[in-house]
Amino acid sequence: MAYQQSSVSAYRQTSVKTASQGRIIVMLYDEALRQIDVAEALLAGRSRELDKINNALVKAQDIITELMVSLDLEQGGEIAQNLLRLYLFFNDRLMEANVKKEQEPLQEVRGLIVNLRDAWKQIESQSPDARSVPSGGGVNIAG
Repeated sequence: MAYQQSSVSAYRQTSVKTASQGRIIVMLYDEALRQIDVAEALLAGRSRELDKINNALVKAQDIITELMVSLDLEQGGEIAQNLLRLYLFFNDRLMEANVKKEQEPLQEVRGLIVNLRDAWKQIESQSPDARSVPSGGGVNIAG
């Protein structure tokens, strides 16, 4: 099992280190969605595993925060400002879902993240030249 875990970790690190910035953003959105899905499934099943719900939502918030702090507000203009507002909204709603143990805020955030992720996927598919991030740059989501 330990070998399998280290293999998965090595694969993730390689994927992140060789990915374009747009691909990294898509990967972050995908992981945030995965964590939201975990929390939502536990809430839907009326799970008493509050620690698992909390952990999943905190991970989703951490990802959103990482996206937020990576914004270049000076060069990004209005788009960066709008993303910042969206990310702040996401974290507020995720916190509300965590405190109240409600699914509705998760569904709302999930839908918006799916839209953003799909937009980034489309951008990535239209710019095949942007394949790599300079070493030492980007975000470490490999865990």
